[in-house]
Amino acid sequence: MGMSEERSETRTSTGRLFAVGDIHGCVDELEVMLGAIDPQPGDKLVFLGDYVDRGPSPKGVIDRLIELRASQRCQTVFLRGNHEDMFMAFLGEHGSHGEAFLFNGGRSTLASYGVKSGTVRESVPSLLPPEHLDFLRALELSHVVDPYVFVHAGISPLHPLEKQDEEDLLWIREEFIRNRHRLAKTVIFGHTPQREVLWHLPYKVGLDTGCVYGNKLSCLDFTSRVLLQVERETRAVTCHDAPADLPPVASS
Repeated sequence: MGMSEERSETRTSTGRLFAVGDIHGCVDELEVMLGAIDPQPGDKLVFLGDYVDRGPSPKGVIDRLIELRASQRCQTVFLRGNHEDMFMAFLGEHGSHGEAFLFNGGRSTLASYGVKSGTVRESVPSLLPPEHLDFLRALELSHVVDPYVFVHAGISPLHPLEKQDEEDLLWIREEFIRNRHRLAKTVIFGHTPQREVLWHLPYKVGLDTGCVYGNKLSCLDFTSRVLLQVERETRAVTCHDAPADLPPVASS
């Protein structure tokens, strides 16, 4: 499936633009981050996927994201991560690698919904809140706010935006991370955890800093050019200046 079939191109003209890295069930750190951001009307928050699996409360994370969207305090964009993709395939919905879901942290997701070990797989969808299924079905593969493109895992360096493959958008790693690409945009991605944010400008910025592994949750404020981070199991938010060569958000 080409990227052009799924992506949404809009600009933020009246507020701030943020991107939030992989959360993986770390609802307390998400709550601290949202408190630090304090979303306002006109702001746009782009979440890079991987809300579920591994961490203590995947259900709590999705509850909080649905609540944020419903509050209409700001614009929200929720991307599909490979873990949501596996989860949906496991549930019999559109997705891939459902057979790998339980072995990649999926048991913590099912436990957070109160699904007991040994539950017949076909009965699991009926045990989930309908609004959660709707949330998962509506996740986007990519989002563009010039000069940035937001995806979960990255892009194939060899292909233009309109010919990107869904598998790459959700799963690619080293081929993307270790190489420059030819796109006229900076790629903002998660998926591959690192101790610190990966700054490879003007090509890419990696925002998965492994919160679920005991490191930190990261959020980039493109408008104020500040990186916000929350250490795992703390309520402390640290702020760092983004590199001077971070491209400015295009004006509308």
